[in-house]
Amino acid sequence: MRNVVVLTMSEFGRTIAENGNSGTDHGHATAMLALGGAVNGGKVLGRWPGLDPASRFEGRDVAVTTDFRDLFGEILARHLGAADLADVFPGFSPSPQRYPGAIRA
Repeated sequence: MRNVVVLTMSEFGRTIAENGNSGTDHGHATAMLALGGAVNGGKVLGRWPGLDPASRFEGRDVAVTTDFRDLFGEILARHLGAADLADVFPGFSPSPQRYPGAIRA
């Protein structure tokens, strides 16, 4: 299991408030789940922004606090040993300072 990491990610979140049909619309936030022997598991990583209207993205969505590329970058660098992530994330530089801490040291 120490060689296995499975990462899932939804492509969208949901709005906080119900719409006119008593449902919710596609939102800005997302959820990711990492599993495997190398994963520093048993906890929720990231910062919870809260549901207060002042902390919502555009007044309607849960605010994103972790860029998915930082988590993907952490797995690529710390688990798979990738040294240069520029080709994987053009125009974006994942930073170890922003890694959420998903992979065991």
